[in-house]
Amino acid sequence: MTQERRSGRDTEFGVWLRAHPELDSKLGFVATNVDYIWENYKTGEWMIIEEKRNMKRPKFYQERIFNRLAECCKHDKKFCGFHILIFERSNPEDGRIYWDDKEITKEELIKILRFDKSIKKKYNIISSEEGSA
Repeated sequence: MTQERRSGRDTEFGVWLRAHPELDSKLGFVATNVDYIWENYKTGEWMIIEEKRNMKRPKFYQERIFNRLAECCKHDKKFCGFHILIFERSNPEDGRIYWDDKEITKEELIKILRFDKSIKKKYNIISSEEGSA
């Protein structure tokens, strides 16, 4: 059986999808979501953000899917990259914050989200075990 969501916040379709034997992950099928597509609708600048809590990193299959998605988006001049946002605990108020594996402050995060700070465009999600881009 495909791995159940740990959060318990799946839709009825998600529950069905993960329990359907013909779509089992052992056959190669996986599902993931994108946490945020962040945009300033006035400027057209946008980015994709995957949020992780408790110092977790994306799973290997998420990295593969995210890399494919970022590759498709990188030709848009307004696309500001695919980024991993990791919280030490659960949010910017209760612990350290990491943006693409670099520790940042809450104020820096706000600048990034406002597109005020020069953002390094990142198109490949590479886990710490595989090295960095």
